[in-house]
Amino acid sequence: MEYVIMLLIGAILSGCLAYVNTLLDGLVPIALHAEDYMDTLLGTSGISSIFDIFFSFGVSLIVLKFLKKGFERYILWTEGDAEIDPLLLLTGFFKSLAIAVSFPTLYGWLAEVVEDLSNELITTVSDDMATDFSSIITGITSAGIFTGIVSIIFFICFFMLYVQFLTRGLEILILRIGLPLACVGLMDQDNGVFRTYIQKFFQSTIAVLVQIVLAKLGVALMLNAHVFWGLAALLLALRTPKFLQEFLIVSGGNGGGMMNRIYSTARIYQMGKAVFKK
Repeated sequence: MEYVIMLLIGAILSGCLAYVNTLLDGLVPIALHAEDYMDTLLGTSGISSIFDIFFSFGVSLIVLKFLKKGFERYILWTEGDAEIDPLLLLTGFFKSLAIAVSFPTLYGWLAEVVEDLSNELITTVSDDMATDFSSIITGITSAGIFTGIVSIIFFICFFMLYVQFLTRGLEILILRIGLPLACVGLMDQDNGVFRTYIQKFFQSTIAVLVQIVLAKLGVALMLNAHVFWGLAALLLALRTPKFLQEFLIVSGGNGGGMMNRIYSTARIYQMGKAVFKK
């Protein structure tokens, strides 16, 4: 009976190993630019067009809120302190517009940094990785039924992680679409919902980088017959969003300053990359 079970486990693992070793390729672009792949699957450009709709709606709300706050504060004297310098309101207005307009470019730079960094880390982790699947299967099945069951659990966790990657891509897509609406909060003294919004955005984006590296590390360990270490890496990858949430906090309320740091970091990375390629 045990022999039959091990044959079944070996057959399952044979199909899974070759599949998961290539499944991670190109997964970061899917998570960071989910709209491109969804448009391809749907055969339309409907998802990409949603960005234009929400951008127009967000800019309209920014303008309306600027006019409303100015009218109520300096004409009706019903909101805030009329002695506040109007330049502060004007500065918040232009900051909101600037971030809403420039965010697609800033995000493109950020996505490039995350994608390049993840590719370099994955290449480092998978360098000289064993790919003789027949010997790997033989090693796992010869280790006994318990190791075989743990290997099955490994692949179950892997496919759960793959679905979580797709979910993370949809989450980042929704955050990108709604960012012009969140920029409306930058005209408030506490930056409104923008601070929490950008914090969630960074958590989701960095989670993609950490999860893809841990997933590749888990596969590398699995392919080298270290099943338990591979399973540990996948379990940590599954709980990465919660793990990052415990300490990845955007300090202060200056959302505009955070966007400036994104710009500076992305540009420094691109310039450094260009120098080293020469």
